[in-house]
Amino acid sequence: MMNLDNSESFAKLDPQDMLGQIDNLPDQLMNAWELGQKAELPEIGGIRQIVISGMGGSAIGADLLAAYLSPTCPVSITVHRDYDLPTWATGNETLVIASSHSGNTEETLSAFDVALARNCQCMAVSTGGKLAQIANDNQAILWTFEHHGQPRAAVGYSFGLLLAALSRMKLTSDPEAELKEAVLSMKKQQEIISAQSALAQNPAKRIAGQLIDRWVSVFGSGLLSPVARRWKGQISEIAKAWAQFEFLPEANHNTLAGILNPEMLFSRQITLFLRAPSDHPRNRLRSDLTRQAFMLEGISTDSVDARGESRLAHLWTCLHFGDYVAYYLAMAYEVDPTPVEAIEYFKQEMTAAE
Repeated sequence: MMNLDNSESFAKLDPQDMLGQIDNLPDQLMNAWELGQKAELPEIGGIRQIVISGMGGSAIGADLLAAYLSPTCPVSITVHRDYDLPTWATGNETLVIASSHSGNTEETLSAFDVALARNCQCMAVSTGGKLAQIANDNQAILWTFEHHGQPRAAVGYSFGLLLAALSRMKLTSDPEAELKEAVLSMKKQQEIISAQSALAQNPAKRIAGQLIDRWVSVFGSGLLSPVARRWKGQISEIAKAWAQFEFLPEANHNTLAGILNPEMLFSRQITLFLRAPSDHPRNRLRSDLTRQAFMLEGISTDSVDARGESRLAHLWTCLHFGDYVAYYLAMAYEVDPTPVEAIEYFKQEMTAAE
């Protein structure tokens, strides 16, 4: 088990520099916003609903966007993680945005084809691939960005470009001031959670240490619900470890009943509660009471508090903290944080079965 204070050894396990990608996330987020201000965007009107199609690291940006804009956006935003599209997603009043890092995600390509056939207004966000070609062939809006690495490391692009697009469509008020505050809050947080910060003063390393050899559950509510999903995804993809996510208040109506069995496994579990000052006060209470119930049954728990003044800062500081936790857990397990061999093998099997 690696000593997490021996940051000089991280590079041996991380030859593709996932740590550098995580360190750069604040700047990536701001770069994505600025790119979205310059990209070509024809006038779009009459939109009543938005469907954002994507999978994995390309979909999480859409989840974050939907959670952030839900109090203010006048149209519904649905994140679609599947083939095709719901029946109601049809016609000129529906905007379908296909988000695929590679441009070759088969589920997203399927949804985009359906959107074109149903005469939806269509937009594609990608680094290229088949999606970019199809968008060009059909005169759909195409925004491309350059990113070399895993899709999960491009979450700043998958969120920032979408936010810029909807802002320019006048579907939200100008978020630039909040975005800049979020980026500054992320960089300030980095002073205590970066790899150079010692374990004794580094809460991200401390929590990663608690996750070693444990079954991890991450709880979030409201704005932080998609962040809980992000934590789960990063723990699985970066640390190659099992994790799950839960949403409050929904978990209080089912999951809470399942903390009696199997008791023999409770000592190997840990539940993390993500919290933000912008949480609904009743959900804040639910988080505290749920954590208490878990502890009374002998399940280890901890909490992580978002930083910053704005809702956008709360969203991004909590997400960024989780990326560091997942990375330090990978170092503790001594695994390369970048490749996802199981996923790549599965994709090959799916392709071979066509």
